[in-house]
Amino acid sequence: MKVWFSHYKWLLLRRLTQLIILSLFLLGPWFGIWIVKGNLASSLTLDVLPLTDPYVLLQSLFAGQTLETAALTGALIVLIFYLIVGGRVYCSWVCPINIVTDVAANLRERLNIKGGTSISRATRYWLLAISLIVAWLTGTIAWELINPVSMVYRGLIFGMGLAWGIVVAIFLFDLLMSKRGWCSHLCPVGAFYSLLGKYSLLRISASKREQCDDCMDCFKVCPEPQVIKPALKGQQSPVILSPNCTNCGQCIDICDRDVFNFSTRFNSN
Repeated sequence: MKVWFSHYKWLLLRRLTQLIILSLFLLGPWFGIWIVKGNLASSLTLDVLPLTDPYVLLQSLFAGQTLETAALTGALIVLIFYLIVGGRVYCSWVCPINIVTDVAANLRERLNIKGGTSISRATRYWLLAISLIVAWLTGTIAWELINPVSMVYRGLIFGMGLAWGIVVAIFLFDLLMSKRGWCSHLCPVGAFYSLLGKYSLLRISASKREQCDDCMDCFKVCPEPQVIKPALKGQQSPVILSPNCTNCGQCIDICDRDVFNFSTRFNSN
C-alpha cells in the first residue's frame, strides 16, 4: 500500500492550486491587496499581465463585440499555456466547481449509489455550440450570466445568493442523478478546453502497464474513465492521448503498482 501522502499527492496539489488561484482573485475585493484584478474570464496580474479566457473571447467574437488588444494578448497567452499543459487542466486544477463535483463523486462511491440519468458525453459539445449561437443571436456573452464558475466568483464578492443554489444543484445532480454528470457530460467550458487539449504536450502515461493487476481502481476514480483503456490495454502507445483527460493525476495517486506517471505525448515508453 502507498503511504498517505503518495496516495493523495496530486489531489493535494490540485486543491492547493485551486485555493491559491481563488485567493489571488479575492485578496483585492476582500483585503485591498490587488495582485490580480478581475476573474477567470478576464484578469490583469500586477497591472502588467493580461489573461483572457479564450472561450469568453470566442463568445465575444460571435456576439460581434469589439476586442481590445489586451484581451487578444491575454487570450493568446492562455491559449499557448493550455496547448502545452492540456486544455482540461483548467477543469481539474483551476475550476472551483471541480471541488464540488469531486466531493459528490467520492460520496456517491462511498454510499454505493448506482444508476441514474444517462447523458451522452457529446451533450457538452452541443451545449458549447448552443452557447456560441446564443451569443451570435443576442449580441451578448449570455453563458457568463449562468456559468457556475462566474456565479461563484461574483457571489464570493457580492454575496452568494443564487450561486449557492447553483452549487447545491450541481452537487445533488452529480450525487443522485448522474455520476460526474456536470463536468463530464454537460459543461460547455470543459468541452471547449478539451478541444484545446487535443494536441497538448503534457500527458499521463501508463508507462508500466505490464504491472497492472486489473484492480480497476483507476477507472473508478477517473472523471473520464473511457480515456484510460486505449493506453492501458491497447497495443499502441501507453500515453493517454484523449483530449478529455484532465491530467488530474488521480490514476497516479490511486495505483499501488505505479502504472501511471506524467509524461509527454511523444514518449512512447
